Amino acid sequence: MIEQSSERVLAAVDIGTNSVHMVIARVGPDGRMEILEREKEMVRLGRSAGDMKELAPDAIDRGVAALKRCRSVADAHGAELAAVATSAVREAENRSDFLDRAWDEAGVSVEVISGFEEARLIHLGVLQSLPLFDDRVLLCDIGGGSTEVLLGMQGDVLASRSFRLGAIRITERFLAKDTVKPKHVERSRHHAETILTAFGTEVVEAGYDTVVGASGTIETVVAMALAARGEDSALRTLNGQRITAAEVTDVVELLASTPDPEERAGLPGMDAKRADILLGGAVILEQFVRCFGVEELVFSDYALREGVLLDQARRRSGATLHHLQDLRRRSVLHLMELTDEHPEHSEEIARHALLLFDELQELLELGDEARPLLEAAALLCNVGAFISHSGHHKHSYYVIRNSEHLAGFTDREIELIAQVARYHRKSAPKSKHEEWRSLRRSDRELVVRLAAVLRAAIGLDRSHRARVSDASVTWDDDTVVIHLHPAGEASIDLELHAAEQRVGLLEDVTGRTVEVRVA
Repeated sequence: MIEQSSERVLAAVDIGTNSVHMVIARVGPDGRMEILEREKEMVRLGRSAGDMKELAPDAIDRGVAALKRCRSVADAHGAELAAVATSAVREAENRSDFLDRAWDEAGVSVEVISGFEEARLIHLGVLQSLPLFDDRVLLCDIGGGSTEVLLGMQGDVLASRSFRLGAIRITERFLAKDTVKPKHVERSRHHAETILTAFGTEVVEAGYDTVVGASGTIETVVAMALAARGEDSALRTLNGQRITAAEVTDVVELLASTPDPEERAGLPGMDAKRADILLGGAVILEQFVRCFGVEELVFSDYALREGVLLDQARRRSGATLHHLQDLRRRSVLHLMELTDEHPEHSEEIARHALLLFDELQELLELGDEARPLLEAAALLCNVGAFISHSGHHKHSYYVIRNSEHLAGFTDREIELIAQVARYHRKSAPKSKHEEWRSLRRSDRELVVRLAAVLRAAIGLDRSHRARVSDASVTWDDDTVVIHLHPAGEASIDLELHAAEQRVGLLEDVTGRTVEVRVA
């Protein structure tokens, strides 16, 4: 179990041109985070077509009021608070007015960070939400006043630029018209292209593995692209969702053809609070994918504030980034350790599940991407038992589906893990089960096949004493035989019987009789 005494509660505030974001988290000594609360307010601190040389008095008022509320929430959690300010405050000649009032009236010390430092911290945030530690990552974050582009790997910055190019800035300069015409959109495109091109050439020559987008602007573009596909844009998280360069352009064209902000606010997937500035931000994203040769982009719902949190934790405890190398599995193990009374048994179940997966993958026509989902479901299938052992499979579904601990998984992957865990015992999936029925057909089939493997694997540790050392599988047109290898001289009669009782679903999905024998 994780010792709570070794953890700290930290809060990070990101003061941007458009909004103030705060995240509060419990951070372990290794840097792993458990999000406790989030706050977000649109303050429009900066608003200028050119250089943001002046913070308006009413904007300072809004920003300080937002920081007062952040301080109150952080204090309620007993959290140490760190606040950073980006483009709008960075460029303002009267920034000291805001910084002084933030300290005097809200008790918040604000650090104004450079564009390079902003990109570095965003990169740290992204690595906590997507399993990309060993990838060469090209990152784009579009704010209200600036756009950060970074090429990084394993937490190190290989190259970075901060451009005075943001959703508010480009809107004010080109698109704040009573009637937005095609020529205005083309001018904004040309402006963004001119600024981004030089660094785009440099990055394309250096090469990258994965392209990541972070920020509210990109999140809304992703939501609109999903809506245009006819997919659910109201997912609990868009983390890990992917869109193509062509879909970005489609969103720009849709926004440009809907010049009225009130009408634009009603578009599928739109965040109404961004309706007036989203076209400007989408144009920047469109030119980014063109200039940097991007074919596909993956979204991260962690960004600057989460990076600030991790950086805080590292400074205080000396934690490394090692835990990010296996982000997804470590987050699964963390949830298991917090909630499972017998984690050793669950780890043994997972070991057997993977053995059977490797043996049955060809027969069940399972792709490699299914293997980590099965492992996660096996490790977490008993996490609902702490609520109630009776019906704990249903409680496990709820715990997995609603946990804040699982990092690096998409919304779809979390749902699949939860459902495989849900069907590790008792009833097989039925059409009357709403969650299973709501899956696409291919995912329903995947859940059934993985659940069939998991059920058999659970039988192989019925005694909770790791008496089966290995398992192999053979099959012909009529029969599947699971051969069990005892650990030393241990009796595995109980495991044989339990496995035989749990192979019914495997028989259904293979269309064969399943036998369990001692090797």
